[in-house]
Amino acid sequence: MVRRLRGTPVPSAEERSGPAGRAATGPAGLELADAVSRLRRAMRRAARARGSGGSLPGGLSVAQLEFLSCLAENPSARPGQVARLLRLAPSSVATLVNGLARTGLVVRTGGVADRRTAVLELTPAGHAVLAEWQDLNAQILAAALTALQAAGRRSLHASLPALRQLTSGIDALADEPQPGLITGPGRTGEAAAAGS
Repeated sequence: MVRRLRGTPVPSAEERSGPAGRAATGPAGLELADAVSRLRRAMRRAARARGSGGSLPGGLSVAQLEFLSCLAENPSARPGQVARLLRLAPSSVATLVNGLARTGLVVRTGGVADRRTAVLELTPAGHAVLAEWQDLNAQILAAALTALQAAGRRSLHASLPALRQLTSGIDALADEPQPGLITGPGRTGEAAAAGS
């Protein structure tokens, strides 16, 4: 480890390229992670505040709404595909599918002998709840944007391409096995992949 003038350690190139170095991206990375985390929480809080009885559209959880969004982006997906896309255990996907099918938001076709071969689709009611969720998010952002000064709105608009690239990069990370990454109780990325 190299030292700065005032005794603050600076990671070497080898340390920065390792898992710990990738996680500690410096103050700018931590600041961005904090801002994104706060934005997500604020969006959920605002959505609940606008919902009837403090609930999200359809009375669903964020996990259920994310599941509907994933299924809308990947129509006719099999349960195993959705599990991989959302990085969820197959049993968690089964629980989500069963609950959403019971409420008439998702339909499962085929897979009578083996549920893993079933195909999942959103019902018209599922599309309506998802549209309500997306509309609610758009309304929240539109209201918040009006509170910003014009320079702030321009700055956000100019950052959209970078935010889209960042989203794609994060999606790509989710698709790659991460050596040494903890993915469950006492399991690393390699162990979890081998066990699934």
